[in-house]
Amino acid sequence: MEGQDTKLIVGLGNPGTEYCRTRHNAGFWVIDSVAEKLNIKLDKKKFGAVFGASDYKGKKLILAKPQLFMNRSGQSVATIRGFYRIALENILVISDDMAIDCGAIRLRSKGSAGGQKGLGDIIEKLGSNEFGRLRVGIGSSGQIGAYDYVLGKPDEQQRKKLDEAVEKAVGAVLGWVEEGIEAAMNKFN
Repeated sequence: MEGQDTKLIVGLGNPGTEYCRTRHNAGFWVIDSVAEKLNIKLDKKKFGAVFGASDYKGKKLILAKPQLFMNRSGQSVATIRGFYRIALENILVISDDMAIDCGAIRLRSKGSAGGQKGLGDIIEKLGSNEFGRLRVGIGSSGQIGAYDYVLGKPDEQQRKKLDEAVEKAVGAVLGWVEEGIEAAMNKFN
């Protein structure tokens, strides 16, 4: 499973049960939902990640959740990319974003880390920002410090918005796989 048709979809989050329901794990939630929708088992442990692979509409997909904590995700992504020889344009990274309203999503073909430490580490380890990213809005922290906010659990109202965002994000991921980044951006942004 390597070469031009292989797509790597990476969800960012922190491993461990204490983090699984926190806002910072929105990327993991999307990967879990894509895996469930496409019946892909995330049962492999290698490259510092939990991942699964399958064929989907003539393309090879790798779904990955780095297990090295958010700010060290880059090593895992770079290792998977190198092993499977994946082109930068065939990588999509999914992360949470405090600068986007809770429940909204934003798809981009490239760009800065925007303060997201996981994305920053991936940009550093890949030596490029020329890969797709899908940001899931978790909203502003308000009076709560950013660290406590992202590692906190959403209340019931936010959780409903985030569940809807995850559903939209799954559609955006599949749109990216099937039609490419530009078409998916036009449809989902």
